[in-house]
Amino acid sequence: MPLDERQFAAIADRTLERLLDAVEDACPDADGELRDGILTLEVAGIGTFVVNKHAPNREIWLSSPRSGAWHFGRDEAAGAWVSTRGSERLEAVLAADLCVALRVGD
Repeated sequence: MPLDERQFAAIADRTLERLLDAVEDACPDADGELRDGILTLEVAGIGTFVVNKHAPNREIWLSSPRSGAWHFGRDEAAGAWVSTRGSERLEAVLAADLCVALRVGD
């Protein structure tokens, strides 16, 4: 069953908050800001990552200086945000691009 707008907003906001915390814990050189559903991560030596909610499609979008643009839909059975183009998970793509392990609780 697809998420309604309220469910999507709550889960996506929680995800963005957890990503910010995880990146700041794993990357001392990261400078993150979360505002109005847009997470911006400046990472020394890598560049700027933008992770944002896209409410019309109920997706989270990632713009990465390493791997480009990604769209992730919520897979409730897996409890994860999964690429709309394959099986990659949001946290795994971000971790690979940052070259760090991310501990993101759900």
